[in-house]
Amino acid sequence: MSNQPQPRAAVIGGGVIGVSSAYHLARQGAKVYLVTEGGLASGASGRSLSWINAAGMWSEHYYRFRMIGIDRYRTLLAGQPTLNWLRFDGGLRWQSAEQADVLSGIHARELARGYDSQVLTREEVASRISGVNAEAIPASGAIWNAGEGWVDLPSLINYLAKELIDLGGELITNAGKASVHLDSDRVTEIKTERHPTIQVDAVLLAAGSNVPELVAQLGVTIPDATNAALLIKTHPVETQLRAVLNTPRVSLRPAPNGGLAIDAAWTESHIEVLPDGTHRVPAETINELLGEASDVLAGGPILRAGTYGIGPRPIPGDGEPVLGQLGDIDGLYVAFTHSGATLALIIGELLGFEMINKQSHPLLAPFRADRFTS
Repeated sequence: MSNQPQPRAAVIGGGVIGVSSAYHLARQGAKVYLVTEGGLASGASGRSLSWINAAGMWSEHYYRFRMIGIDRYRTLLAGQPTLNWLRFDGGLRWQSAEQADVLSGIHARELARGYDSQVLTREEVASRISGVNAEAIPASGAIWNAGEGWVDLPSLINYLAKELIDLGGELITNAGKASVHLDSDRVTEIKTERHPTIQVDAVLLAAGSNVPELVAQLGVTIPDATNAALLIKTHPVETQLRAVLNTPRVSLRPAPNGGLAIDAAWTESHIEVLPDGTHRVPAETINELLGEASDVLAGGPILRAGTYGIGPRPIPGDGEPVLGQLGDIDGLYVAFTHSGATLALIIGELLGFEMINKQSHPLLAPFRADRFTS
């Protein structure tokens, strides 16, 4: 039996990456404090389309990392196949007729990497993919990625939070803003607005869009391309759709309550940031997005918004994750990334490994914050 004291770690952030990291730290024997400014899933994780994928024009190392992230979700689902908030029913994507060359280029790159990618005609979509209005697809067809899926992040967060507590972790929600305190370039404690000081050996900053501000207080700059995004969750609707759809005017996927989760890039220009930092969007934008979603569904069902969320979507300046130890500060780690849905389980696993073992993991090497200053 080891005589080493139990390591004490704090994770700041109640999104899916923060909760995943806290859970994996607890699994490896740490005394873990998960500290959130507000409630769990109250940030970007609560308003994410959460499409699980490695599609697109990523760098080779980022593509491989995403594929490993998908593997961890498949492992979870294999052990609990009845989960209604994690599904692998494929992804269908198409471009406008004018962007046929772009679609062709994406397909060729996916094939070259061994990604499961097929181009389907309208007729093939109509016969193979339930719930899709095949007439909305241009003559150039659509890409079908059979290995893709989706996850409902609030459900995953609640699942991991329960596992964390069962392992002896402490969940400290609504603690207000947190700050990290150092002694001779070594983490010693964290303080919050509404909770007593916590003495720790290591801290992970996983506070989504707030991470660049937090690290700036410690003299570190992370380029930030964060923008505001809108996600609508509809009331339950009669549809046979099971796949994730990414189309020129709308993206959508099923939700556990029988409704749909819907977003679109074009809505970002309609979002207004108010003086108090909150966001709003015109009702016309909501209605237009619901109409776009109806148009790509078989039968054109009437869609009604149940809830919608607007807020920052964390994106590093170069589009790739920022993960691992922060500079030369002993015990300080960071997680700042888009695609938290695809990456959450593997990020939590590998950051937990690094924080417990004080050893760099080679898979995280391309994603260190020092790439911006090297």
